[in-house]
Amino acid sequence: MRHPLDTLDWPISTDRLLLRRAAPDDLDATWAYRQLPETHEWVRAATVTYDDYRERFLRDEQLADLLIVELDGRVIGDLTLQIQDAWAQEEVADQAKGVQGELGWTLDPSYGGKGYATEAVRALIDVAFGSLGLRRLQADCFYDNEPSWRLMERVGMRREQHTVKDSLHRTRGWLDGLSYAILAEEWPASE
Repeated sequence: MRHPLDTLDWPISTDRLLLRRAAPDDLDATWAYRQLPETHEWVRAATVTYDDYRERFLRDEQLADLLIVELDGRVIGDLTLQIQDAWAQEEVADQAKGVQGELGWTLDPSYGGKGYATEAVRALIDVAFGSLGLRRLQADCFYDNEPSWRLMERVGMRREQHTVKDSLHRTRGWLDGLSYAILAEEWPASE
């Protein structure tokens, strides 16, 4: 089955950035910032060696959901959009297939504080609600990852859940978790 992101015309331009599908050639550029301590701390899977990272990065399912963020031809970050089924009762389950998505992001810290992450995530939300016709997007993070939840708030997502010590961090132990979401009808660009 074809991935929903395959149905779109790439790349997508914003005022300052270019979003495009990830390719195997992006391995080195993404490794450069993903292995930095300030990003490595929060990524879902912390690969310690380049070889481990290469193996994980080149998996088909990893590349399928990954988008690259470029600034003037330089890779400065990446985004993920995992299309998911919504929970539904059995009789209407077919109507809940592929209607929502989970967002994720990693930005090279040397480009932080300039609005690039906000611009890139807004563009991805536009794509998800516009071209892909999704109805709901959500994102999760550790409470301690303040830059991530601040970004969710900047793009208009609502905090739906604050859980107490339910999220296990690889070095910090059990931490609080946060879940944010936004509906297509709440997104300004969809009006």
